[in-house]
Order: sequence, then structure tokens, then C-alpha cells
Amino acid sequence: MEQQRNRKTGNTGQRQIALVTGASSGIGREFVRQVAGRYPELDEIWAVARREERLKQLKKQHRSVRPVLADLLEQEDCNRLAEQLKRENVSVRLLVNAAGCGFSGAFASQSQETVAEMIRLNCQALTAVTGLILPYMPQRSRILQVASASAFLPQPGFAVYAASKAYVRQFSLALGQELKGRKITVTAVCPGPVNTEFFQRAGQSVAGWKRVFLREAGPVVEKALRDAARGRRESIYGLSMNAVRLGSRWLPWGLLLNIMGKWSERGVTE
Repeated sequence: MEQQRNRKTGNTGQRQIALVTGASSGIGREFVRQVAGRYPELDEIWAVARREERLKQLKKQHRSVRPVLADLLEQEDCNRLAEQLKRENVSVRLLVNAAGCGFSGAFASQSQETVAEMIRLNCQALTAVTGLILPYMPQRSRILQVASASAFLPQPGFAVYAASKAYVRQFSLALGQELKGRKITVTAVCPGPVNTEFFQRAGQSVAGWKRVFLREAGPVVEKALRDAARGRRESIYGLSMNAVRLGSRWLPWGLLLNIMGKWSERGVTE
């Protein structure tokens, strides 16, 4: 992504941009902030979100930010983004899919609208944006897909969310293999609990045990960008989440499900 690397792509006549979805809050907002500081050679950072006032605030803080008002659950907004990409002479060097949502509770107690929103935003919209952007990505570009440590094992009480993030992880790993010939790297970002607005929207407070593992968005995003630059398939922040990943591989799933089920019954499952 560096200037020397950009010259080798032959795209010097194009504006070099990053595109970040879910840019108005949480991890997405932090990605915008760090990309702006880490890659000054980029001409613009397209910050995609549905909250206009927050995008305006981002623009005030970072001159390279270009607000793109869009609700990725609305096909009309996605079509407008596609038209904007066609119309403008851009080369997307970095794509960060950070838009997502999660709602806690037993599956039987959740409305179909809630379930559909999680699947459409976490899976369908992420996949659609990735396909939309790929034609504009030259060699040595990078894709970061924000999944979750929830992707490593099923979670009673958070079943649809965890399953949607498992999709993001699997999709990212497979896509990275497919894009090796184009020298485009794909990194699945799998953080544990992060101190953002996520828990409020999910309809839960941060449980006592979870506060031990709660991390700020800054270090998580910093490691994700570093891992992507190194071409790593996954970015997992902290020893505890790496332990979760190893446990999901080596411990019997029956045991893990029993543990997660007990936490769910106590109302403390992520």
C-alpha cells in the first residue's frame, strides 16, 4: 500500500482509497482513525455508514475522510454505492467490512425481523460489498473482514450472531485462498469483547466475567492492520482469545456447549 508499491501497480492515474463500512461507531470508526494515520499516501477514505451526523464528525476529524451515507440493508443504497464506484476513477487498496449487529437471547424468543437483520447485515451485506469492491482492487490490496471470537464455537443465547460470524470467518479464509493469484490478502478479524456500543445494541450489559476480557478498540484495530500487512489469514487479539480458539479445536464440543449453555442460563453469554 505504500507509495512505492502503488507505483508498481500501474494505477498512478487513479485515486488510491480505502473503504470502511460500519464507519460511524465502534471498531469501524477506529479503523477509519487508524487508517488515516497509518496510510497518509491514500487519497481518500470512504467511510460508509447510515448515521449522517457521525460521518460529518469523522470528516471534521480527518480531512481524508469522504462520508458515504448508505444503509447496507437497503438495496437502493447498495446500488448507489455501485454507481459511485463506476463513476469515479478509484483503486481500492484497503477494504474493511466492519458493519454488523448482534442481538442476544434464546432463538425462540427472538423476532424473525431481528434474526433476519443479523443474517442480512453480518453475512449478506458483507458478502455483497466484498463482491462489489473486488473489481476495483489491484494486486497487493488488502481485505479485512470483522468477524468475532464467537466464530470459534456455537453460543447458546447468542446462536444466530455466533453462526453469522462463523460464516464471516469461513468465507474470509476461503476467499483469501482464491485471491492468492491476485496477491490480495484477506484477514478475518476475530476479537473478543470490545468496549464499544455493541453490547448496548445487543440488549445486554457487560457481564462480570466478561469485563476481565474486555478490550479497547484501539489495540484490536492496530493489531488487525499489522496482521493484514503481514498477510495473515486471521487476527486474534490477546492470549485469552487465542486460548478460546485452541480450546474450540481440541476440546470436545459437547463439553464446550454445556459450558456455554450454563453461562447462557445465567444471562452472561456473549
